[in-house]
This record gives sequence, C-alpha cells and structure tokens, in this order.
Amino acid sequence: MFRNRQLVLVLLLAASLVSLKAADATLHYLVGREPDARATLPPPPALDSPEQAADMATVVSVHGACTPQQAAIAFSEKKFDVFTFTPAVGPFFTSTNLPKTTAFFERVQSDAEIITDQAKDIFKRPRPFVVYPGLASGKLETSFSYPSGHSTEGTVLALVLADLVPDKKDPILAIGRGFGWHRIQIARHYPTDIYAGRFYARTIFNALKASPEYQQDFAAAQAEIQAVQAAARN
Repeated sequence: MFRNRQLVLVLLLAASLVSLKAADATLHYLVGREPDARATLPPPPALDSPEQAADMATVVSVHGACTPQQAAIAFSEKKFDVFTFTPAVGPFFTSTNLPKTTAFFERVQSDAEIITDQAKDIFKRPRPFVVYPGLASGKLETSFSYPSGHSTEGTVLALVLADLVPDKKDPILAIGRGFGWHRIQIARHYPTDIYAGRFYARTIFNALKASPEYQQDFAAAQAEIQAVQAAARN
C-alpha cells in the first residue's frame, strides 16, 4: 500500500512539472484564440463517485480484453503525426512529397498539444494506472488524464486533414477515433477522457479555422496536396 501511494505521489508531481513546461510553449495559430477549457468541458468524475467507479470498471474490462496485437498497436502510437493517416489518404501522402503540408500540421498539432496540456492542468485528473497501480505497464506517462491528448490531437489532425482531402473523410476520421480507443485498451485513459478529447478537438478546430494565419497555411497545404495528387495520377 505504501509503495502504491509513493507511485501516486511521484506521478502526480511529474504531471505538474510537465504542465509547467507546457505553459512555456509557444502557440502558432491560437494566440489570443485559446479555447476556455472550464467553459467548454465539464469536470471529470470525482474520484469517490459512482461515475468514476463505472469509468474505472470500463478501463479494467477493456484492458483485460486487450490482445497482445492490440496492445502493440496502441503502444506504437505513443508518438504520432499526420502521416500516421497515410493508409487512409494514399501512398502519395508523405513528408518528403509535402514539405509545406508537413510544416502546417506540425504547427496544428503543437497548438492542439499545448491547449490540451493546459486543460489537463486545470482538471488534474490522475490516470487510471495512478488510481489503480495494478493497471501500470510499460513506460508510464507523467501528465494528467483529462482530456486525453491522443484523443484531442488525433481528432484535430483528422478534422483538418478531412477538410484537405474530403473524399477520404470517413477513413481519416476512423483513424482519429482509434487513437483514443487504443489508449483505453492499454489503461492510459478513461472513456470520459476520450469523449472529452473528441469534443474539445472540435472547439480547437473551430478556433483554428478563425485564424487568418491558419487559413493562409491551409490554402498552401491544399494546393500542395492537389498538385502532388495530380502528379501521382499522371
């Protein structure tokens, strides 16, 4: 029991340090347009609530049913970017072919990460493996749980990419949803973290689209993608 409490304290301290580091990061498109997490998201379930117990029960059940192959996929997504969506878009969609698109999505994902980390620092929800150390496996994250960064960032990338390649919208959005679900499978997040991330992503997406700088870079990425697509067909 004492060792479990030590783990909780160490991970919560580490999460606080990660949040302080995130506060120093620089936004690209969302300067002055940062979504208000308190106004946008409901707080996560209280730790002593029946809702929290149900949330945890789902994590335990899904994690217990996770196969080694599913876990390997989830762990492989620890780091991801827009080119994780290449199977949905097509083989032409690579960073080598699309330097302007690459830079654009790096800025989009960075903004989404910063905004999500700020929200995590507001709600300070411990991850499932912190509350129940029996779920801990592999290298453990040191940030807070709500909303899920993978779910938020993955959905933001999916929404922007679906705008750029609308004929591939459905498979793109499916990959974005998968990022969140896979995090439940390896007990990194609760279902409510994932749902909050998907919802918050749409708020971030709308804020991005209001930025003139985003609109300019989106147009450049769109032209680049269309040119590469046309070349690939010829």
